[in-house]
Amino acid sequence: MKRLLLAIALLFAGLAQAEVRPFVAGSLQQIENEQRGRPFILSLWSASCTHCPAELQALGDLLRRQPRLELVIVATDTPADAPELQRLAASYGLAGRAQWVFADVQPERLRYEIDRRWYGELPRTYFYDRQHRRLGRSGVVPAGELERWVDEHVK
Repeated sequence: MKRLLLAIALLFAGLAQAEVRPFVAGSLQQIENEQRGRPFILSLWSASCTHCPAELQALGDLLRRQPRLELVIVATDTPADAPELQRLAASYGLAGRAQWVFADVQPERLRYEIDRRWYGELPRTYFYDRQHRRLGRSGVVPAGELERWVDEHVK
């Protein structure tokens, strides 16, 4: 019986793990279309980023308190890193959220498509309101600011 319960738990844990989709030219438009009419946060990060764990942990904590929040995470790593990216996302409480990874040999093109004024500093967070006006922030966004944004735009 214990083995059966363990197998079922592992099955559901695997189902909760979101596929890491390739982020290519046009992916930002696809994400925005999927989120049409809804506020959401787009978070750019990397497995090698020093400050990203604090940002991802804050977002995971926020999601536990605000499960209605739409969050999309995009790693600036490579598709070969997908298993590690999934593991890291899950460790921050972000399993099951939309996950993407840069999949272009020239990541500069993707950065330019996302934001012409973004030069690759991480973490990078974009707050989209219901009309999809967006505000971009570089660096770790304080938890209080995340909460205020959700209070104003999601509830």
